[in-house]
Order: sequence, then C-alpha cells, then structure tokens
Amino acid sequence: MADVRTTGGCQCGAVRYAIHETPFQVGICHCRMCQKAVGGPFFATFTVKNANLEWTRGKPAVFHSSLKMERGFCRDCGTPLFNNWVENDVIHPAIATLDDPTVVDPEYQAGVESRLPWTLSIAGVMEMRTDDAFKGYEALLAEIVNTNHQHPDHDTEHWPPA
Repeated sequence: MADVRTTGGCQCGAVRYAIHETPFQVGICHCRMCQKAVGGPFFATFTVKNANLEWTRGKPAVFHSSLKMERGFCRDCGTPLFNNWVENDVIHPAIATLDDPTVVDPEYQAGVESRLPWTLSIAGVMEMRTDDAFKGYEALLAEIVNTNHQHPDHDTEHWPPA
C-alpha cells in the first residue's frame, strides 16, 4: 500500500479505517437521498480506491438505498461512514469521519436542485463557541463532557478504554 495514511472512523470507535492514498473527487451532495442518509443538509464525501481503504477495526453495516447505491454505517452508533456505487472500484467515505477532516476541501457540489436555500447564507449566520452556546447550561455541558463515549480523533489499540 502507498506511504500515505489517513485515518478515520465512527463516533463510538467500533469501526475504524485507514486510507493509503491521497483522497480525490472531494464533493458535497445535496440530493434528497444523501440528505436523508446523513440527517443533514448535505453529504460531504471524497473518493479513494477500494483497494486503498483498509478497515482497521470492525466492519460497517450496509444499507442499499437503491439498486446501484449502498451506504455504510456503524451498526453500534449509527454514524454514516460512506456511500458507494455498487460494483465499483472506488468508495466515497464521509469527510467528517476523518480524524482530521481539514485535510480535504470540497471541489464541487452535486444535487443542487435539492439544496436547502439557507445553506447559501450559512456563513452569515450568528456563530457561537460551545461554551457560549451552553450559557446557563454549564452543568449539562460538564455532564456531557465527563460522560463522553466518543472515540478520540486518532487510532487507539483498544476501545473502549478499560
């Protein structure tokens, strides 16, 4: 495999992967199928060859959203991990599942006929840091932080920790 190694995985850490090539075809899809698959306004993905993606912990579950499209997700926590054209030599992992999602930048947008209009102006929407958004709910935020079951943004030998 190539010298490049980029890692990622689901929220709970049950499914982890390594990519051994530089991602290409980095894009956003606004189609309704992708919106529903991720529960968000769009699905941001990149492309790598199947042969260069290694599942290092666990295996994703797969839902066939159509005859020609499958979507991988973690069976334990539900994190959407990829979409894929069936019988293809490439796979399209979700950008946000990368341990460092800043390593790729979208190059295109597809399915724009279904784009939610407010996504065009999102850069102008009021911004808050997490601490500011939870003003008045500090105890709740502390409880969330102290009971966090999210896998860290790096490979671990064992998960969950003992």
